[in-house]
Amino acid sequence: MNSERPTELPPEKPAHRHISLRREETGRYTITNARGGTLSVGGDDADFTAVELLLSAIAACSSVDVDYVTGRRARPEAFDVDVDAEKIADAQGNHLQDIVMTFRVRFPDGDGGDAARRLLPDIIRKSHERLCTVSRTIILGTDITVRTA
Repeated sequence: MNSERPTELPPEKPAHRHISLRREETGRYTITNARGGTLSVGGDDADFTAVELLLSAIAACSSVDVDYVTGRRARPEAFDVDVDAEKIADAQGNHLQDIVMTFRVRFPDGDGGDAARRLLPDIIRKSHERLCTVSRTIILGTDITVRTA
């Protein structure tokens, strides 16, 4: 009889994602996620627009991938990401084009920093080509079903 404990697997993340949006006033909304986090969007002040949220999601998704992998080697001294895009209106309607994400990451001197610098281009590429759900969804395209309840 095998007395060893079975290897425990980490819990799977749920595949389903959900947010709710509630109108606060004309052009101003509060978004709530399943964990209770909230975010204001819209308006004419410092709140993010929906397009800025999309660009933010691209940056955040890839940043998580890059930070986790390189951070195992060295803690970055600087980690900044910019995402730029052109909003256009044409025969296809309003959309973004020419989306460019720029990473500016600096690691300390030493073996850990050297290892992180070597990994940086590869993990950025892997995030873009395979790992980042947000940018992969945009690149691949997906249908969005709209309905009323």
